[in-house]
Amino acid sequence: MREQILTAPQDSGDAVLGKTLPSLLYEVSVRYPNPCAFNHPDPLEWRSWSTDAFREQSEEIAAGLMSLGLQKGDRVVMLMESDVHFALVDMGCLLIGLVDVPIYLTHAPESIFYIVKHSEAKCIVLSDASQIDTLGSFLPVLPSVQTIIYARNKDHLKVEFANSNVRFHSLNEVRQFGRPTLDADPFFIHMKSEQIEPQDLATIIYTSGTTGDPKGVMLSHENLTFNALTAFSELGDYRPGPDGEVALSFLPLSHVFARALNYGYLAYGTSVYFTRPDDLSRELQRVQPTVFASVPRVIEKVYNRILEKASSMTGPKKHLLEWALDLARKYELGKEPEGFYRVQLKLADKLVYAKWREALGGRVRYIIAGGAALNPELANIFAAAGITILQGYGLTETSPVITFNRPRRNRAGTVGQPLPHVEVKLADDGEILTRGPHVMMGYYKEPVKTGQVIDDEGWFHTGDIGEITPEGFLRITDRKKDLFKLSTGKYVIPQVLETRLTRDPLIEQALVVGSGYKFCAALIFPNLEKVRELANSEGLDPKLPVEALLDRPEIKAKFQALVDEANEGIDQWSQIKHFVLIPEDLNVESGALTPTFKVRRSKVIEQYDEQIKALYESTERDQKMQPA
Repeated sequence: MREQILTAPQDSGDAVLGKTLPSLLYEVSVRYPNPCAFNHPDPLEWRSWSTDAFREQSEEIAAGLMSLGLQKGDRVVMLMESDVHFALVDMGCLLIGLVDVPIYLTHAPESIFYIVKHSEAKCIVLSDASQIDTLGSFLPVLPSVQTIIYARNKDHLKVEFANSNVRFHSLNEVRQFGRPTLDADPFFIHMKSEQIEPQDLATIIYTSGTTGDPKGVMLSHENLTFNALTAFSELGDYRPGPDGEVALSFLPLSHVFARALNYGYLAYGTSVYFTRPDDLSRELQRVQPTVFASVPRVIEKVYNRILEKASSMTGPKKHLLEWALDLARKYELGKEPEGFYRVQLKLADKLVYAKWREALGGRVRYIIAGGAALNPELANIFAAAGITILQGYGLTETSPVITFNRPRRNRAGTVGQPLPHVEVKLADDGEILTRGPHVMMGYYKEPVKTGQVIDDEGWFHTGDIGEITPEGFLRITDRKKDLFKLSTGKYVIPQVLETRLTRDPLIEQALVVGSGYKFCAALIFPNLEKVRELANSEGLDPKLPVEALLDRPEIKAKFQALVDEANEGIDQWSQIKHFVLIPEDLNVESGALTPTFKVRRSKVIEQYDEQIKALYESTERDQKMQPA
């Protein structure tokens, strides 16, 4: 039987190949000059960079870095906030062939040390000079580091280190170092950028990983330009230039998802407004974006707020919102509403859905979702309300997009179809393989590990399990390494149950366990604020210690109901038989979550090993005590 290779739909556009990242900057300066291309949040108003100002400052940074002795191929670590300064330093490096290495601000000092040392970075760029405290104890044993640059707080005390080779400069000083070069020859950096080839290394992004040391993913200029430009070209009615789309950017630029989008925004002359996740609600109203990218967890929280509002309402308003929610739950992407249902949707739109859109600023045309699985029900509900969510799929190693849903070809529960020039197929065990110009150059200094994921035919092995729908859409079912086997020999796919459990606002995180045991169990991490609200509604004292509340039969019964609901339709051996409620948060700082908020399964199992063992031991005791 001939293997099925999934490719882009026949009516897709052409792949965009052969470009470098600096070429995007110079082309947009001619095609779509924008007076508010990049916008930085200040306390009272936005500080804007025009396309020309961004180009000029990027060139100054590039020339300044050269004056400090940095040469093509040298690595520059960026420990920076996701704002205009990140974009400027990034482009400054790319213009002269430096390889930048972004690091999450949430990384532990040990991880930062590993990345700086492994990449042999000669320069570190910080957003704030106070961040030097994070690096202080490491610098004496990092001989490759020669320069530290900071974007803000130039008056911060410069601490003297044993490593006397380290020089400190503000970003403004670096720009000043570069100005004489550009005064002598305004086209010097532009000419330098034209010496860069599409296949040259642009960046090394260290994957946060779920086990072991991070791996440095090497991405070329063409990896990123192909991915960003080809994906944007598939949006069809995306409006370029200063009068076109307005983007709100709040995801970390140290992650390839947000960074590739930023290159697309740059190429299309889109006005980009940078903000922080904590300020998202306010800035949605202030900026009124037409497009933004999000992780599913943010979308879930928006939906949960709608449910909370419904539960707090009374009378006609409550019935109206519940009626609109019921209509939205019946909606199915890919099927045009007909008859009376269509009339009802139009009425619900005027009375209810329009207010949902207003909460997102009132102008959103697309929400681009990635980073994790999106609940299919949410994709349908938001689509019914006129809010288009385009879910995609990819990894750092694939620059990142492999597949995504187009505005006119969108299916809930799937991650869409491949980009033009990208191939996807399933291995015999269901693992998703992909091949094309989006696949990384390899892992930095790790040829053996590279060979383990890219085979001789160029197929990259993603480690994800999936299936292809009859319509030709890709669906992700689980991570290959997350599959586990019970002592009975049965395999369990935990993601389905975990996704179902976390749909309810009462559950913040859930982890299904059972490897080597007879049955599945679950670690459930409740939303403690919701637990207190539930306690109040049950007539309990919400001020009691949360441990005491979680031990109350009324509260346990609610969680048991959620587990029973999650178990519906699941094979008997995969169902959750017992669970434990853990009154703690999983977070990035503890190592339980990656910087993109994925659960590090092995880490969580290690951290809560005692609770898991106690859960199974108590169950076994209970079974032995039961009469035959």
